[in-house]
Amino acid sequence: MASSMDREIILADFQACTGIENIDEAITLLEQNNWDLVAAINGVIPQENGILRSEFGGEASPDAAFTAAGHHTTTTSSISASCSSQSAFHPVLSSRSITERLPRMLDFRVEYRDRIIDVVLEDSCTVGDIKQILESELKIPTSKMQLKGWKVGDVTDSTVLRTLHLPKNSCLYVLTPDLAVPPVPCQNSALQESLDPNFMLIITHREAQRDYTLNFPGSKTIQEVKRNVYDLTSIPVRHQVWEGWPQSVRDDSMTLASAGLDMPCHHVAVSRRSSPTETREHSEECTDVHMVSDSEGDDFEDASEFGVDDGELFGMSSSCLRKSSMMPENAENEGDALLQFTAEFSSRYGECHPVFLIGSLEATLQEAFFGKARDRKLLAIYLHHDDSVLTNVFCSQMLCAESIISYLSQNFITWAWDMTKEANRARFLTMCTRHFGSVVAQTVRTQETDQYPLLLIIMGKRSSNEVLNVIQGNTTVDELMMRLMAAVDIFTAQQQEDIKDEDEREARESVKREQDEAYRLSLEADRAKREAHEREMAEQFRLEQRKKEEEEEQEITGSHVLHQKWSLNCFFLKAAGFFPAIRLSLEQALPPEPSEEGPEPVSKLRIRTPSGEFFERRFLGSTRLQVVFDFVASKGFPCEQFKLLSTFPRRDVAQLNPNTTIMDAKLYPQETLFLEAKE
Repeated sequence: MASSMDREIILADFQACTGIENIDEAITLLEQNNWDLVAAINGVIPQENGILRSEFGGEASPDAAFTAAGHHTTTTSSISASCSSQSAFHPVLSSRSITERLPRMLDFRVEYRDRIIDVVLEDSCTVGDIKQILESELKIPTSKMQLKGWKVGDVTDSTVLRTLHLPKNSCLYVLTPDLAVPPVPCQNSALQESLDPNFMLIITHREAQRDYTLNFPGSKTIQEVKRNVYDLTSIPVRHQVWEGWPQSVRDDSMTLASAGLDMPCHHVAVSRRSSPTETREHSEECTDVHMVSDSEGDDFEDASEFGVDDGELFGMSSSCLRKSSMMPENAENEGDALLQFTAEFSSRYGECHPVFLIGSLEATLQEAFFGKARDRKLLAIYLHHDDSVLTNVFCSQMLCAESIISYLSQNFITWAWDMTKEANRARFLTMCTRHFGSVVAQTVRTQETDQYPLLLIIMGKRSSNEVLNVIQGNTTVDELMMRLMAAVDIFTAQQQEDIKDEDEREARESVKREQDEAYRLSLEADRAKREAHEREMAEQFRLEQRKKEEEEEQEITGSHVLHQKWSLNCFFLKAAGFFPAIRLSLEQALPPEPSEEGPEPVSKLRIRTPSGEFFERRFLGSTRLQVVFDFVASKGFPCEQFKLLSTFPRRDVAQLNPNTTIMDAKLYPQETLFLEAKE
């Protein structure tokens, strides 16, 4: 039974030989064959390729550890190395059942001078098929074309790509030594002349003890040379340590023509850095080592491009690599926990990662779902677990892939939580139950540790939050992207409906606001008209009242003048002894007393003298007050000397206009008046 360390090596070799990217699938196949590498490969590789066995017999000798690609590995890895050579396959039928597999799609990035051509083919195609595609693109005959950059030794046009056991993504370059470089106009003719010739580099691979002789055009940059060397040696650019470059080389973007290389050939040496920790320390001082590589292979050797070694891939040596936990166990609030999570994530996997929103989950939901429909986004919750074997691979190769980061930034709001510690796990399950319901919380609760990390894709739908997808860690970049795009498609359809509903609602509210405003303006206009009319009526009434008062004042003034004249006459008449005669003449001038049963209204007036005596008389309602005054004067009480008072309202009737009728003076149908001497 293989040990834990041997299993890691067997798993890496098995994936390198078969091209199986899914770790769970690879482990399952190896377990079915009791971790027998050769038997597992024979069960996966199609029958026409033959059964894999060592060309030295049943056991692999130490010499078999040196392959055409220059790999020097252990005895177990030598079997994998022999897999990359065609001589290791013999047309012997296998007694084991052969698994039917769909052809893999391989991506090739081919460089030729200043051009880059992307070629996508099935692994059942041949190298000649690649050259035919390049012939149609570059207009170069296949006979004059040399395709370089293969990891194995001899490759012919009839070589089937499947037999080369290539990663999903590969970088190749085309050499055309029989064709002259086309002239390119350049202001610096001396530089152009130096770019035309090819430079021969003799590169020594220290670990493999092997020399490579490569020809490069002068326009090739040092960075591109290092990438091509990665294809030959499987040493990622960031782990390459170089010796022999001229002192003038301080930037990998320099071309070979401007680097000052020795002619006709230049000797350099390359070796692999010992460990990721040493690589990170040395990368700050050495400009020849770069942190980024264009290779995006899916095998485990390419995982080192992201700063992840074999120990990180299989959860080994995690204690020495993790200096602190991703999230404190007893943080006062979620924002503080997310700050430490983001800082620790950046220290482990680099600054290039999705932007995690710092804040509580409730605030994140408000940000994602409760704005305007056009501004809403999907919510992606990343659940981290340090104890999962898939965590480092998922974070470094998938979550930190530029395409994933860009897509998440454009279409999602990303929030994160660490599920490693039980207290934090219980805290998230409580939040999950409160915001998403017990069903989602139970789904997360039942996830095994090896299924982490998880990526929850959540969409806000009216009054509820719907979990569209739960993406587990055992996935690939392409599958992850497809599932994210599928969620965005669902969200976009719902968002369009929400935008339509929101626009209709805003249109209705706008119409209602316009109607309310028009109604308010109408009310203000009506109120202004009514106030203007009331002011006009009040002014007219005031003018009429003033005119009436002036007329009454004139009448009263005239009546007073007449009364004064009459009083003066009475005084002189009384002095002359004629007052009894005046009383008699006034009594005789009175109209006859009307009957109570007459057709016209009759008012009965009862008058009390200052001595307490009463006298009364009937008058027609149309009779003027002057007749009443004459009647009182005929009794010896002239109005110039006495007041004629009514009871209610109390008033001096003698002050009224003498021409006013009894009806208008409201002395109808009867009234009691009191005589009171004037002071």
